[in-house]
Amino acid sequence: MREGHVLAVDQSTQATKAILFDASGQPVRRVTLPHRQLYPAAGWVEHDPLEILDNVKAAVLEVLGASGIPASRVVALALTNQRETVLAWDAVTGLPVHNALVWQDGRGAALCAELAAAGHAGPVKALTGLQLDPYFSASKLAWIVRESPAAGTALRNGRLMAGTIDAWLVWNLTGRRVFATDYSNASRTLLFDLNRLAWSEDLLGLFGLRGLRLPEPRCSDASFGLARFPGLDADLPIAGVMGDSHAALFGHCGWRPGDAKATYGTGSSLMSNLGPAPRAPGDGLVLSLAWGFQGRPAYVFEGNIHSTGYTLRWLRDNLGLFRSYDEAERMAAEAGGNGGVYLVPAFAGLGAPHWSPGTRAIITGLSHGSDRNHLVRAGLESIGFQIADLVVEMDARAGAPLAQLHVDGGPTRNGFLMQFQADLLGIPVVVPAVEELSALGAAFMGGLARGLWSGLDELAGLPVATTEYQPRMEAGERDALLAQWRTAVEQAKSRKVT
Repeated sequence: MREGHVLAVDQSTQATKAILFDASGQPVRRVTLPHRQLYPAAGWVEHDPLEILDNVKAAVLEVLGASGIPASRVVALALTNQRETVLAWDAVTGLPVHNALVWQDGRGAALCAELAAAGHAGPVKALTGLQLDPYFSASKLAWIVRESPAAGTALRNGRLMAGTIDAWLVWNLTGRRVFATDYSNASRTLLFDLNRLAWSEDLLGLFGLRGLRLPEPRCSDASFGLARFPGLDADLPIAGVMGDSHAALFGHCGWRPGDAKATYGTGSSLMSNLGPAPRAPGDGLVLSLAWGFQGRPAYVFEGNIHSTGYTLRWLRDNLGLFRSYDEAERMAAEAGGNGGVYLVPAFAGLGAPHWSPGTRAIITGLSHGSDRNHLVRAGLESIGFQIADLVVEMDARAGAPLAQLHVDGGPTRNGFLMQFQADLLGIPVVVPAVEELSALGAAFMGGLARGLWSGLDELAGLPVATTEYQPRMEAGERDALLAQWRTAVEQAKSRKVT
């Protein structure tokens, strides 16, 4: 290990975070800048790419200015990002042809349903490892090309560039010199051949995207060029580019086959490392690339939940049931039990293992005795229930049950939720003291690429404080709760809309 720092940018669904890590893997300074959430129609979610780019630049400059660390002592600028969110821009003007369509956006559902009805779901999954679902990027891009006149014109003229948020940031931060993405982000688009590690012309044709200019896929520890910021004493080498959930697994030191983690964010991801060889994920899960490291790919099984942290924000902001997340934790405990109340948070449909985009959220089991505390508890419990559904699916596909679950993300600060999660799973839940595992994982990857750390063994030896939640619930109570939850899910799915 040599002296230096890694600056990690975590461009997430709600905000951009810039976190400066030292050589011991500890965060020394952090800046968070939120960006607007745009909802032009029911089920549509957009971000302004120019606002995100401005926030990234501002966050980098602010965190370095506040820390007093000169850019010349930053060995790498690492990037981790919300994954399936996608945008397209004109190569000549450099401007987006439309707002970015966020991973939650469901406007590609009709196209996915049409392609599935034509028999494409199986072949697409065999090629990409993914469900034919609007959650992933391709149908969103198809909508932009079809509905945006500027996009259609640029595509016909060979000027339309597209990618996930990482590609947009790399292209701009390098002064438009580097147009690249990493394997983990590419594998979430429905346009990437997992076996050839290359974009698929057949899939581009299937989604009506032939002629689209896509970024060069690279290993996560590759060089992504030099980021240039006015006023800094040096350019920042970009290395350690990864999708947020993949970066979190790397931050948990989840490098061995069988290592698993759950990331709780706006939505949530359960991910299990498969190693260097892909395996069929079955119907409930998907197969993705974890990362490329030292020239070798690693694969993961993954299950994605659309609404976890978002559920708490909805209860707070839309219903006004509490003011702070600490208050929500207290209310859930004061309820004394869930009172038979269940919230199925299908605000953007249900993700894994159900893959039901037309399902909408419901609350069931209300009675005269139900109150605000029960609703808040139902929201928190819905997070634990959804993770538990995925663990069951993951255990079945992996052939062996998880012995423990490593977790990260903002909701892990909620002690009620973490204890409930351990109780539902019947295994320990391990929470690290460093909450921002996506940023830490990207920093680890970038630092390894640039020689700040000598290898994985050195990273594994860094001190990490954790809190471990042990299961306390009796098996009979757990089974009854899970059975009632699954009944509520089936009720929600029976009201599916098109």
